[in-house]
Amino acid sequence: MAYQQMASLYDRLMEDAPYDAWVTFTEEVLKKYQVKPEKIVDLGCGTGQITARLAKQRYQMIGIDNSVNMLTAAEHRASKEQLPITFIQQDLRDINGVENIDVAISYCDVMNYITDKNDLQVVFQQIEQILRPGGLLLFDIHSINHVENFYVNQTFADVQDEVSYIWFCIEGDQRGEMYHDLTFFVEMESGSYQRFEEYHHQRTYPIIVYKHLLEEAGFYNLSVYNDFSTYNTTIDEKAERIFIVAEKKSRA
Repeated sequence: MAYQQMASLYDRLMEDAPYDAWVTFTEEVLKKYQVKPEKIVDLGCGTGQITARLAKQRYQMIGIDNSVNMLTAAEHRASKEQLPITFIQQDLRDINGVENIDVAISYCDVMNYITDKNDLQVVFQQIEQILRPGGLLLFDIHSINHVENFYVNQTFADVQDEVSYIWFCIEGDQRGEMYHDLTFFVEMESGSYQRFEEYHHQRTYPIIVYKHLLEEAGFYNLSVYNDFSTYNTTIDEKAERIFIVAEKKSRA
């Protein structure tokens, strides 16, 4: 299962991640769509970095993640910063106890972990069910170009005093599919190093697939953006991340 042992290191390894850019993108989309939400759910919230930032903007935040270890870190962050965030441990294919949400967000590769098209359809259906009529879904994915030219069949490594890793990115059988084989070496209090491994599976689909599945789930008014910009809806094949915004149909 992804992000089990790695959860304790996640924030250290991701300290350069553009969390503020995700928050800015969210707020620009809300302004563009003239939405003033009260309740926002962060799907695949991880350690709560984005969840906490939005909570500081006075939004009522709910964070959902399937990893208990990631949620433990998120709850610790919220407690330390005195933020009233509700965290729930759930699989995105089976969301319960959440309803009438104004906006759902899902960033930082979360949808790329939904590798089966049928599961992706179920996830979109689940999100549609928890949104109020007219509610928004915002999420990002790796572009296929970025997967093919910057990830697959590449090796990455980082050596720090307290933690080091080597990461092999292996091409899958399907276009846009990749497997991440990661080995970590973490310094213990004794001065020795503990080794552990994680294996992650991701896949990105052509944009037309996401659009079709979203429309089938009851979304419309779809917009596609590139690399955190909300100004140009023309798909840039060279973009690293593709952002998709969809609106739940209002009831007649």
